[in-house]
Amino acid sequence: MREGPDPPSAARRGHLEAVTRWLSERLGRPSPAPRHTSRAGRPEENPAGSGLRRARDAVHVGAWDWNIRTGDVAWDDAMALVVGIAPDAFDGRIESWRGLIHPEDLPAVLAQAEQSLREGAEYSVKHRVRRHDGTVGWVEARGRTLVGEDGEPAHMVGRLWEITETRAAMESAGRALRHMSDGFIAADADWRILYLNLQAEQLLGSSQELVGQTMWDVPTLRVPGLESRCRRAVADHTPTGLDLQLPTDARWYHLRLVPVPDGLTVYLTDITQRRQLEVERAAVERAAAERSARIGELTSALAEALTAEDVVAAAAEHVLPLFGATGLIVQAREGERLQAVGAVGYPQPFVDQLVEGLLPAAAPADHAQQNGTPRFIASPEEMEADYPAMLNLITLSGKRAWAFLPLVVSGRQVGGCVVSFDRPRSLTGEERTLLIALSGLVAQALERARHFDAEHTRAQALQRGLLPRALPCLPAVTTAARYLPAGEGTLGGDWYDVIPLSAERVALVIGDVMGHGLPEAATMGRLRTAVHTLAGLELPPDELLSHLNDLVSDLGDDFYATCLYAQYDPATGVCTLASAGHPPPAVVRPDGTVHFPGLAANPPLGAATPPFDTMDVEVPEASLMVLYTDGFVESARRDIESGMAQLATALTTSPDGPAGAAPARNRDTDALRLDRLCETLVSALLPSPEQTHDDAAVLLARTHTLATGNVVSWILPDDPVAARQARDHIRHQLAEWHLDELVMTTELLASELVGNVVRHAKGPVRLRLLRSRTLICEVSDGSLTTPRVRRARDTDEGGRGLQLIAALSQRWGTRFTSEGKCIWTEQPLPDALR
Repeated sequence: MREGPDPPSAARRGHLEAVTRWLSERLGRPSPAPRHTSRAGRPEENPAGSGLRRARDAVHVGAWDWNIRTGDVAWDDAMALVVGIAPDAFDGRIESWRGLIHPEDLPAVLAQAEQSLREGAEYSVKHRVRRHDGTVGWVEARGRTLVGEDGEPAHMVGRLWEITETRAAMESAGRALRHMSDGFIAADADWRILYLNLQAEQLLGSSQELVGQTMWDVPTLRVPGLESRCRRAVADHTPTGLDLQLPTDARWYHLRLVPVPDGLTVYLTDITQRRQLEVERAAVERAAAERSARIGELTSALAEALTAEDVVAAAAEHVLPLFGATGLIVQAREGERLQAVGAVGYPQPFVDQLVEGLLPAAAPADHAQQNGTPRFIASPEEMEADYPAMLNLITLSGKRAWAFLPLVVSGRQVGGCVVSFDRPRSLTGEERTLLIALSGLVAQALERARHFDAEHTRAQALQRGLLPRALPCLPAVTTAARYLPAGEGTLGGDWYDVIPLSAERVALVIGDVMGHGLPEAATMGRLRTAVHTLAGLELPPDELLSHLNDLVSDLGDDFYATCLYAQYDPATGVCTLASAGHPPPAVVRPDGTVHFPGLAANPPLGAATPPFDTMDVEVPEASLMVLYTDGFVESARRDIESGMAQLATALTTSPDGPAGAAPARNRDTDALRLDRLCETLVSALLPSPEQTHDDAAVLLARTHTLATGNVVSWILPDDPVAARQARDHIRHQLAEWHLDELVMTTELLASELVGNVVRHAKGPVRLRLLRSRTLICEVSDGSLTTPRVRRARDTDEGGRGLQLIAALSQRWGTRFTSEGKCIWTEQPLPDALR
């Protein structure tokens, strides 16, 4: 037995260096740099190899040569450093080397050596070594088998280096991988499972069961799309993934598929909480989106709300569903108290008390108003504790929770709002903030609506003041009318009128000032007044329109108006028409036929050049004349001709029968029928889908003629005997009419009028008596001179005739005719004959 290792000879050292270089070429590890020898025989450092030597010294790589046949082992100095012994402590025997190998690793090392010798393969093994200082380190050895001349293995040469730190790092990584919270699976190129960590085993099964199985054949992982995704990830060299719920714990996991060289790794990450958070976040986002949508709808609805009632309806429709509320009260401030504007979701007895103001003085709504801060009450018990006087109202209202909100605009309180619930309800901070924000929108809309209501009320009052409050009851016509403004609170320029004239004649007027608003309404009022004044002067229709045209022209270039003036004479049954740009009337004859007279289309007032054309139309007894504005028959969907045709159809298909059917014998009954006919025409021509943006007016007039026996006339001579003849005719006719009480007065009136004609005018002279509501006496002549009342002096013998006429008659006047003029007087009939 050797006493100790022989120091390596120069030959052996040279042999190891050669072996090391050879192994470096074969195994890929750097060899020690060759030494240069000087001419003096001393080794000399190669400058190029000095860096390699420093690298070798930093990473110790030992070289060894095992003589298989003798069992001798040759080491270099680095080998001793790697295994942790002194260079001179190794005896060069293979047994001593084996003794350094950790017993647990020795079988694997020997097996690898035997395999390398048997197969001539590379020797590669990692194992632990036991150092003389008692520590254990990890080393990696690689070698090659060299055969002798006989072809049998003779030597195994190789290298050995320390991998303790690397092994420790790998073991640490392995432990981390083994125990990490995410599941981990490693698969080979054939998709067979090679490794599972603990978490993966808990989720999918033990390694003994799953290692070697194809990944998508694992029962727990049999989900659609897994195989295709795995193959695509490897083919594209791009990680991918999918979510699935595992049956083992019913939780959701994300499978991240990461391609690696020669295989695939799979990470299973628990995403249940993340999915729950996403679901909750999605629910919150949906709720927020729904709230935003409802707030947007509320904003739009409040923007369209015109009246306070509209504001209440909009708030009830869009605010209550947001909070699951069932009741709403909106109140407006009137002085120092709150006045209910509207309530939704409350029983009628409670609403009646609310409207009547029968609430306790210390109500929570009043406190919210006084403090300017909202008050939230979550239960009846809280309400009773804070406001005992409200107990009866709590029972009557049927509510169980309340939010009392002051309505404030620009720092000024305009009212209050109460949102209530039919069950106890404690609102969250977010809900309270939202309610307060919504109350601001309601407050602004309420303030705007109240201004509109006030303006609308004033506009309605003004419109009513400009139009006839009631149509006169006249013997010549029975009338009914309708006016429809273009919109709520909009002032229009349409108007109509029925003006009584002398001799029981009547003027039917309808007009339209173009445009809407206060200026147009004022212009309409001026025109209506002017028509009344000009009609009182007994002007013919064409002259009246000429004067109106001058009036409108003087208003400026921005004002235009249309007008239809119809003058009906019940004594003759003739209606004289004149139009300024206005649609023709509809005349419904007693047989039910509808006729639109072919009236000349003169330009509108303000653009016309007089004279205006007129037209006489015979109107039989009980005919119906329909005057209308263009807004009544024309709309965005219908031209005026179609509208007139639709009007004619409506007039002939009225529920009360054709409009031209025989009128009721009672004038009041006939007026009611005409009123219903107005409603029918409005419904037929102005239904909601076709509501025009123009105001509309319609005037119906049932014509009546005077009975033949109630109108008599005589031609008188143009000389002084005419007065006597006039008195004779009057005595006989009034006796026939049983008007003896009026004989003397009528004789005096006729004598004075006829005498004036004989003295101051010219013939022909005509006397006419009409019996109607009054007794009318008319004297006509061929002169155009207008009689004038003058004040006679005490010494004058004449000049008092017209004063006498004015004193004896109820009314008197003058009108011009095509032959001259007519002076008329009216006297009331005796009470018994009225």
